[in-house]
Amino acid sequence: MKDITKKYTNGEVTIVWKPEMCIHSAICFRGLGDVFDPQKRPWVNPQGAETGKIVSQIKKCPSGALSYFMNEEADGGQVQVEAETIVETVPNGPLMVYGNVTVKDASGTLTQKNKATAFCRCGGSSNKPYCDGTHRKINFQG
Repeated sequence: MKDITKKYTNGEVTIVWKPEMCIHSAICFRGLGDVFDPQKRPWVNPQGAETGKIVSQIKKCPSGALSYFMNEEADGGQVQVEAETIVETVPNGPLMVYGNVTVKDASGTLTQKNKATAFCRCGGSSNKPYCDGTHRKINFQG
């Protein structure tokens, strides 16, 4: 799977979207449909709401597919979460890990993840070990 990153800015904040991390929870567009609308292209409209509302909604993204940075603070570095690591099993969904985590894949490659990471529990993801939302399509129960 390609490592795609899309960025959208309103001049004050830049919204960063990584589609391969998205678990299609729909929290973004249900909470702020004027900014996040999957029926439109591009689906992110950073002019659709004021910056504070955008940031607040992005913080609710369970997969970490959506993140942001303030343009005035942009230094190209990754945002680090200064907190303990929390692991949560989502009913009929992924295993969520909140905090900084290093993931070692089958080939031994290390990847640093920050904020929230969704791991597949259903076995159907085409982006293992990460969740890609397949659990919904196959009606995973667990």
